[in-house]
Amino acid sequence: MKLLQSWLLTTLAILGASQLMPQSFHIDSAATAAVAALVLGILNVTIKPILHILSFPITLLTLGLFSFVINGIIISLLARLMSGMEVSGFLSALLVAIVISVIQSILHSFTKSKR
Repeated sequence: MKLLQSWLLTTLAILGASQLMPQSFHIDSAATAAVAALVLGILNVTIKPILHILSFPITLLTLGLFSFVINGIIISLLARLMSGMEVSGFLSALLVAIVISVIQSILHSFTKSKR
């Protein structure tokens, strides 16, 4: 159930980012956003840990800020893999990654159970 919820929230975050940044980030449809959320999850599980390991010294020197660059790389890779998704450049991919992360955080705060 948590996996489905996370996938739905990521889909909504991708759609929200495309609405907030229409000049630099475009998604063709909600179905494309849903597939992009699935592919993003796969990339985050497979490629992202490898990038974190390879860039550990740089991440350490920048006090973790290089993680934003890794997120931008993942979004750029996602845009190359998806036919209905466009990102206008690497800086845009970096900003899209930040916007998606912020939207996800907000949405997750609404869905947390209050125990």
